[in-house]
Amino acid sequence: MIVCAIDDLMFSIRIVNAAKALQAEVYFERSADKLLDTIREKSPSLVIFDLNSARMRPLEAIALLKNDPALASIRTLGYVSHTDAATIDAARAAGIDQVLARSAFVGQVADILKSG
Repeated sequence: MIVCAIDDLMFSIRIVNAAKALQAEVYFERSADKLLDTIREKSPSLVIFDLNSARMRPLEAIALLKNDPALASIRTLGYVSHTDAATIDAARAAGIDQVLARSAFVGQVADILKSG
C-alpha cells in the first residue's frame, strides 16, 4: 500500500495509470488535516509527497510523520521542481527519505510503485 499526499490532478492520473498497470495499491489523501490519520489507518510502506503543494503542507506532514515513533520507519519520497533548492533542503531537514525532481519522478513512477 502506498499513500499519496498529492493534490495535482496530472500527477495523480500518472500514478493511477501506473498503479493499474502494475496492480499496485495506492490511496490518495487530499486533506492535509487527515493525512496522518490515513497513514496510521492504511499502514503504507511508502508515502509520496508533492513537495510544492501548499495545500497539503508536505514539510509539516513529513516532520510530524518522522517524529512519531510509530510512523517514523515508513519510507517517504517527495518530488519537487528541480530549481526549488530551498524546498529540497527543507524536506531533507524534515527527514524525508528521498527527493526527486518532478521529471525524474515521472520517469521512475512505475519503479517507485513496484518498490513501494
